[in-house]
Amino acid sequence: MEGKQFGGKVKLPGKRFERELIRGWLHEPSAESNATGDGLAITHGAGSNCEAALIVAIAEAFADAGWWVLRFDLPYRQDRPHGPPFPAQAARDREGIRRAAEALREIAGRIILAGSSYGGRQATMLAAENLQIADGLLLLSYPLHPPGKPQNLRTAHFSKIETPAMFVHGTRDSFGSIEEMGAAIEAIPARHELVSVDKAPHGLPPKIAAWLPARFAGFLGP
Repeated sequence: MEGKQFGGKVKLPGKRFERELIRGWLHEPSAESNATGDGLAITHGAGSNCEAALIVAIAEAFADAGWWVLRFDLPYRQDRPHGPPFPAQAARDREGIRRAAEALREIAGRIILAGSSYGGRQATMLAAENLQIADGLLLLSYPLHPPGKPQNLRTAHFSKIETPAMFVHGTRDSFGSIEEMGAAIEAIPARHELVSVDKAPHGLPPKIAAWLPARFAGFLGP
């Protein structure tokens, strides 16, 4: 594979990774980093895929910081190249996340589930259902409620989350304000943190990848 040039160095793309209900790319820890041995399984939001600029940028940043990273398409996206997920098939999407986590655990130590919007929501639901599936959660633009419908909270499972969770959220996110998010995550019994991104909408900018690995490592601890 050809690499991309970054500041005089060549960055190799991830390696194609496919198993039942998993389709994506595996990024190895950078040879120039101090490998952590940890693994990040990251997926996308509704209407997107694992090639989204934010997902790719975060995958590369964590790999540069010494992590194994598996960025992958959810099962609904594997079935259809376009369109949103179907609520009736959400359990199948969570099964895809579970299998991605287990595949990554074959080569990595601590496993972190990460996802943008819908993908992050399904990761939190999986963590609430299976307390052993992950060692941490990284949630990007958690869809707290549909835009304009603050009464329709998607938090019924929060009280069952026993996995440390860090939420990264834009101050202009129409799916939930910073104040709403701060109040909602207090229902999570596990250690949690809310990181706000000034002036960012629901679609977080890829540039957050520059500081996210260090910030999350500080949250996760040794």
